[in-house]
Amino acid sequence: MAGSGKASAVAKKLTKGISKKGTRIHKKVHFYRGKTVDLPRVAKYAAKSTPKKNTLDKYSIIKYPLTTESSMKLIEDSNTLVFIVDIKSNKRQIKAAVKDLYNIECDKVNTLITPRGLKKSYVKLSKDYDALDVANRVGVI
Repeated sequence: MAGSGKASAVAKKLTKGISKKGTRIHKKVHFYRGKTVDLPRVAKYAAKSTPKKNTLDKYSIIKYPLTTESSMKLIEDSNTLVFIVDIKSNKRQIKAAVKDLYNIECDKVNTLITPRGLKKSYVKLSKDYDALDVANRVGVI
């Protein structure tokens, strides 16, 4: 009867199913944490109550024209106006502000930051405009 007992035990195992659950054999030295569900964050209220206001308008971009001897020489010789401008403004913004405030076209704008921490802007006017006339109108000279 030893054979029939063995056969019934095997039959019992097959009908029940073979469970392969048990301890996992780790073949690597490092442990890797399993991936979990990463849900997107849902805000309960807006991060900012009001949208940020643009502080750089044409009046705050250009602070004042520079009236040093070297800037006067540039006005006379190179048809160039020199302004102290806001440190955060860029060349496109300076060009647009000069166009709006003084009704003049400029060819190019060069900028530099002085050792004092100010941004200086050299605005080269187009051939149609004279820097001396514009400087008189602005009140530089």
